[in-house]
Amino acid sequence: MAEPDYYETLGVSRDATQDEIKKAYRKLSRKYHPDLAGPEFEDKFKAVNNAYDVLSDPDKRRMYDMGADPNSPGGGAQSFQGGFGDIFTDLFGSAFGATGGSGPIPRTQPGRDARAVMDIDLKTAVFGGTSNLDISTYQVCTTCHGTGCEGDTKPTQCPDCKGRGSVQHVQNTLLGQMMTETPCNRCGGHGTVIEHPCPTCQGHGRVRTKRTVTVNVPAGVDDNTRIRLNHQGEVGEGGGPAGDLYVDIRVKKDDTLTREGDDLHSWVRIPLTWAALGHTSKVATFDGTKEVEIPAGSQTGSTIELKGLGVTSLRDSKQRGNIIIHLIVETPTKLTDEQKKLLEKFAESRKDADYEPQPGSEVKIPKSKGFFGKLKDALS
Repeated sequence: MAEPDYYETLGVSRDATQDEIKKAYRKLSRKYHPDLAGPEFEDKFKAVNNAYDVLSDPDKRRMYDMGADPNSPGGGAQSFQGGFGDIFTDLFGSAFGATGGSGPIPRTQPGRDARAVMDIDLKTAVFGGTSNLDISTYQVCTTCHGTGCEGDTKPTQCPDCKGRGSVQHVQNTLLGQMMTETPCNRCGGHGTVIEHPCPTCQGHGRVRTKRTVTVNVPAGVDDNTRIRLNHQGEVGEGGGPAGDLYVDIRVKKDDTLTREGDDLHSWVRIPLTWAALGHTSKVATFDGTKEVEIPAGSQTGSTIELKGLGVTSLRDSKQRGNIIIHLIVETPTKLTDEQKKLLEKFAESRKDADYEPQPGSEVKIPKSKGFFGKLKDALS
């Protein structure tokens, strides 16, 4: 058994079907993609791709199962001509002969996935909507349209490898002649040469371009949600099909509302008289200004619910959470002589001088500015 163990790399059994191999590869390639997992996983990503390159090709897989790694130096296709050459040919066929190899490498290759971060406001998260995102990715060259060639020219057959994409080398050994096959240096294994490359993309068929992508943000999306945009990632070499674009959503803090699940929270400061006598006030919501009835006898920490004005449920767009208003009763600190006399008369009528303080639970009041206050993060 040659090393490394490609079956172990993909986490599949030796009798795995092509569908099982493909499914395992897709899962691991996304897990270890450097753009998604980080540059430290680049070697792991290459190992997964190398394993899939062998196991997804029936001829390469057959060679590998027989003990030869087709991706090792020499292509794993070493053959011995003369001496034991006929025996090897009889046992293993052309997989170990001069006719081995997987053919030229296509110039058109699939592109990689890309990742970006997009900031949205809380209102967009509540109702959903569209947002524009500026990104820089490889796109098809508009000059050559992905061919990599200048004008009407086309790639020509490589004179060194005659279109095979690989060249053979013969060495004399004690066992006879040993033949190895390596990628052609002149054409890079493609089998063709671009003699007149496109001046814009230098023969790659793609160029890095800044562009704007429209992202449809679903209602109820939360912070750190990842949205996938099919075929909006990097265009591959030779104008190959683009990978996917993964957009990480970041929800900016709002000045007046804070989210907790599907509910929105607000802290509102009210004067002592409103708390004692009750009052009708107005508060701002994402659905417009709403009237709020403050009950008489309200205390700091009392809450008022505005049902159905919270965040749209991501699972059911017809359902919304609530807005929960937390009241903060402000005690006046500067009183005129007349106001003091009125309060003293009020206290005397209630016999507050005989009142004995009662134990109670701790109430944490977030700092806030302005009459209606500013929201603080409910989880901070």
